[in-house]
Amino acid sequence: MFPRRGGGSLLLAALAAACQGRAPAGGGEGGAAAGTQANPAYDQGMEWVRKAETAPLPTPPPLLTPVPKGALPPPAPEFKPEEIQAVSLFEKAIAERPNDPRPHLALAELLAPHAVHRREQLQQATWKKKPARGKPTPTPPAPDAGGVDYSVERIVREYRAAIEDDPKSRAPVEALVSFAVHVEELDAAEGALQELVKRVKESPEPFQRYGDFLLNVKKDQEAAIEQYRQALIWKADDEATRSKVAGIYMDMGSTAYAQKQYAIAQSRFNEAAKYVTDKTSPQGLKLQDYQARLREIRSR
Repeated sequence: MFPRRGGGSLLLAALAAACQGRAPAGGGEGGAAAGTQANPAYDQGMEWVRKAETAPLPTPPPLLTPVPKGALPPPAPEFKPEEIQAVSLFEKAIAERPNDPRPHLALAELLAPHAVHRREQLQQATWKKKPARGKPTPTPPAPDAGGVDYSVERIVREYRAAIEDDPKSRAPVEALVSFAVHVEELDAAEGALQELVKRVKESPEPFQRYGDFLLNVKKDQEAAIEQYRQALIWKADDEATRSKVAGIYMDMGSTAYAQKQYAIAQSRFNEAAKYVTDKTSPQGLKLQDYQARLREIRSR
């Protein structure tokens, strides 16, 4: 979950984990890796992030005139002054050292909670019931962003820049996955999960996560099965993953059975049987029930 505005402690923890031991490609002066080179503007930006952590939240501007009936009062500014200063310094750090992944990631992590917050505001306005007389619920006015671009598109670009400039670290990839899922940028989320599969070697976990995304978010059963099978290469006895594969095949089989496509249903249930270890489990018993029904149909 992304921190709400002003969640500086979570941001600092994420950045500390992300930037520790960086050694991205593309050495600069003296052959040192970009992530370990001095970048004063980045360091100054992080100091302002720390100041923002304890600074009070912005307050709405004073009302000089009454708010018209049915309108919403102007909201508080989106960013604390300390955050705006940090953004400016991270932008300077990027301009001075474009291949340093740290300011790209820091900037994305600073802006991401604000983008999520704004999206939640707009969704809540949409979900509210319409008031009397059929008048639509007014859309919350956009808060003053102090000239800061915190669009989803910009944040995704910064995450991707951090990933490109740091070809080994897992942290910026994880951050992009989390953000992209929050704001429903599914292509960005899938691209990051594919990158995670490349970076995390000899482990079932990235394949499991990619499979879950394909199954639950993109509703692509066949593609999810392929990722789960890759996960089982690294951990063949993982019952949770085996159960997921069996469940997908059983869903396919039951759909075919309901449509009286019995040959297809039999094929799907045969595949499911390869992944059901406990024949007495609810899943195993359900499979046996369908198989018995198909045997009865064939015997008629």
